[in-house]
Amino acid sequence: MKKLETQILIIGAGPSGMVVAGYLKKHGVNCLVVEKSNFPRFSIGESLLPKSMENFEEAGLLDAIMTAGFQKKYGARFIKNGKVGEFDFSEKYGNGWDWTWQVPRADFDLVLANEIQRQGVEIFFGAEVFNVNFYGKKSTTEILINSEENIEINADFIIDASGNGRVLAKQLDLNTSPKITGNSSIFTHIKETNRPKGKEGELITFEVLDTKTWFWYFPFSNGNSSLGFVSEDEWFKGFSSDNSVAFREMLKELKYYRGRFDEELFLFNPIKIPNISRNVKKMYGHGFSLCGNSAEFLDPIFSSGVAFATESGLQAAKLAKLELEGKAVNWEKDYAEYMQKGISVFSSYVKEWYTGNLQKLFFHEMPKTEIKEQICAVLAGYVWDKSNPFVKNHQRIIKNVARLIDQEEINV
Repeated sequence: MKKLETQILIIGAGPSGMVVAGYLKKHGVNCLVVEKSNFPRFSIGESLLPKSMENFEEAGLLDAIMTAGFQKKYGARFIKNGKVGEFDFSEKYGNGWDWTWQVPRADFDLVLANEIQRQGVEIFFGAEVFNVNFYGKKSTTEILINSEENIEINADFIIDASGNGRVLAKQLDLNTSPKITGNSSIFTHIKETNRPKGKEGELITFEVLDTKTWFWYFPFSNGNSSLGFVSEDEWFKGFSSDNSVAFREMLKELKYYRGRFDEELFLFNPIKIPNISRNVKKMYGHGFSLCGNSAEFLDPIFSSGVAFATESGLQAAKLAKLELEGKAVNWEKDYAEYMQKGISVFSSYVKEWYTGNLQKLFFHEMPKTEIKEQICAVLAGYVWDKSNPFVKNHQRIIKNVARLIDQEEINV
C-alpha cells in the first residue's frame, strides 16, 4: 500500500475544501485533498452570497472565478400572490460586497479545483475514504482511488469538507437531529430556450406558493437554469411517485411562472432529497474539524449553504495552521461558538420564514427603508455583524415587527 505524509488532509474538493486548501497553500502549510467524485460532477447549492466573496479572495481563488464568466447575482426577488419583495445587495446595511454569482456547481467547483491544482496542491479524485484512525491528534486515513489503488495518508490534522458525504460525521457517530426539520426538496436543470432578455432572465427568484412551499428559479450564464421546489414532506405526497411526472405537476401549481417552463426539457431526471437539513453533535475534536455541509445544513431558502461552507472552511484553516505552529487554539470559542453565532441568525430567519412572520416583512407594501437594508445585509450573509439590529436581536425582532404589521392591518 502506498503511504503519504501531510500536515493537513482535506476531505472534499467543493468550495469549502478549496478555500481551506487555498488559504493553507498561501501560508506555506503542506496539505492534500481527497475527493470521492471525479470532476466535473453535479452538486446542489448554486446560489452564492456576497459574504463568500471575501472568503474566496482571502483564499486566493477570486481571480480565477472572476475570469470564468459566471452569472452575476446582484440580489434576489421573492413573489407571492402578486406581491413582490426584492432585495438589492447594493442597498444593504453596512459594508461588504454588493454582488456575487449564481453558478452551475459542476463548472464552478471545477474552476476552484483547477486553480488549487495550479497553485500546487495535489487532489486525489475518485478517492473513497473507508477508514480513519486517530492517534491523539494525528491520524491515518485509508483511501481507495477509483476502486483500484489503496493509499494510506498520515496527517497531523484533518479538515472534513466532504459536504453531503459527511465522512467523519458517519465514522465518528456525530450526526444528530437538525435544527430545521420536516422539509424536502426536488430539483432539476433545463436548457432555457425562451429565456427573457435583461433582468427578468438574470435575477434569482423565489415564488412562494404558500407559507410552507416555495419554488426557485436560478438562471446561469451558460443558458441553463436551475428549478426546484421546497416544502414539507407531506406536500410531496400529493404528486406522482415518478419524479419527472411529479415535477411537471408541481410546475402547474405556480402562478407567476405558470406555463413558462412547460416546453423545456429536463437536463436530468429531477432529484428528490428528503429531510434536507443536517446537524452534528460537535464541529471539532482532537485532530479534526468539520466544515460546511459535513457539519450542518439548515435550508435552501436563503442560500446560506456555500456562505457557511466557505466561512467555516476559512476559519478552520486559520485555526489548524495556528495549532500546527504550536500556538494555543480555543476551538470551542473561535470555531464552534463563532460559527454557531452565524448559524443561529440564519436559523431564526429560516424558522420565521416558515411561520410566515418573515414573509410579512418581505411582502409589506410600504417597507421601511432602514428595516429592508438591515434584512438585506443578513440575506447577503453578513450574519456576524452585531451592529445590525436584525443580527443582534434576531431571536425576537422578526416576531416583533410582524406583530406591528398585523396591528397596522387591524387599524386599517
